[in-house]
Amino acid sequence: MQADISGEKTFLDRVLPNALKVRKLGNVPIGHWGVVVVMTVLTYLLSRLLIFVFIFLLQKIWKKADSEKGNAIIEAFTLPVQMYLTVILFVTLTQRMGISIIVRQRFSIIIITIGIVAFLILLWRLTDFVSMFTRSRMNNRGRASAVSAVLFLSRTMKVAIVVIGIIAILGIIGVDVTAGLAALGIGGIALALGAQKTIENFVGSVSLIADQPLRVGDYCRVDDIKGTVESIGMRSTTLRTPARSIVTIPNGQLSASKIENYAHRDRFIFNPIFGFRMETTPDQMRYLLVELRSLLYAHPSVLNTNPIVRFTGITADSLKVEITAYIEAINVETSQEVQEDLLLRMLDIIEKSGTSLAYPSQTLYMTRDTPVSNEKASRSF
Repeated sequence: MQADISGEKTFLDRVLPNALKVRKLGNVPIGHWGVVVVMTVLTYLLSRLLIFVFIFLLQKIWKKADSEKGNAIIEAFTLPVQMYLTVILFVTLTQRMGISIIVRQRFSIIIITIGIVAFLILLWRLTDFVSMFTRSRMNNRGRASAVSAVLFLSRTMKVAIVVIGIIAILGIIGVDVTAGLAALGIGGIALALGAQKTIENFVGSVSLIADQPLRVGDYCRVDDIKGTVESIGMRSTTLRTPARSIVTIPNGQLSASKIENYAHRDRFIFNPIFGFRMETTPDQMRYLLVELRSLLYAHPSVLNTNPIVRFTGITADSLKVEITAYIEAINVETSQEVQEDLLLRMLDIIEKSGTSLAYPSQTLYMTRDTPVSNEKASRSF
């Protein structure tokens, strides 16, 4: 425009033949439209060439460019940067060549749209890149439940990218998005009222991912159900019971339930209660208490915390001895092996003491019935 006002001819006015300047399309010389098409192709090819040279130099300078992580980063940035570079070259060259301002205004919406799409593609690829390497790291560390959280966040981010992109593009092309957002809000309320359970399960899954009360592979109890966690989904969690059946629990219900996780216990309680025969003598009881304590103190799998062995009471049919100790083991199977060994050793001690365990029994006392004395009965009157 400045060149036209000053009376100087632009580059296109000097190089275009008169036939392309005289014939017009939309009050613009047809040659300008042709140059725009040619410049679009040339700037695209030039941007590809520049990106290729840049990647080639980057691989020479950056030692990690050939690694998996380096290739993923380069791939994430290549297409968006190329699109941005194409737009910048196109705008710069068309302005310097003197293309009509009318043509540039017509293409401005397309240029801005390409810029927004390039930015959204960059966010999408960065989301994939961060998700891929985060999941790989979590798998290497054995944190299977964190993988579900990463996938959930990745999908949520992609949905947000798509929604924001659609709103931005509609705003550029002149669509009034305010009314649409208001309608979307009303529709969202109606959807929330009709899908309360679905939303409840979704919120429950977010709580499970954030708090991590249980993980895949954990053996746990949910209310009265025991089993191993097989999967934690966005709607429900599945448990494999000891009977090898599958129980599916909605995450909304699971997040509100009492969860007892057995997988992360640092010790296992050993708490047998023995009942000895009523005929057990005090000396036999003292022998039992001393020997049982010695066994627990000497056993390598019993924690150094003082084990408790106490004669706690006399019931209707036995003398009660209660034992409390903690077994150090890596899992339930190992703790059961230690418990089995302790019980067998305790049976040996009981046998050596000379007494035995009591069984539920009753003692029947038999006497003759004594009739009422007539003399005493007459005196009472």
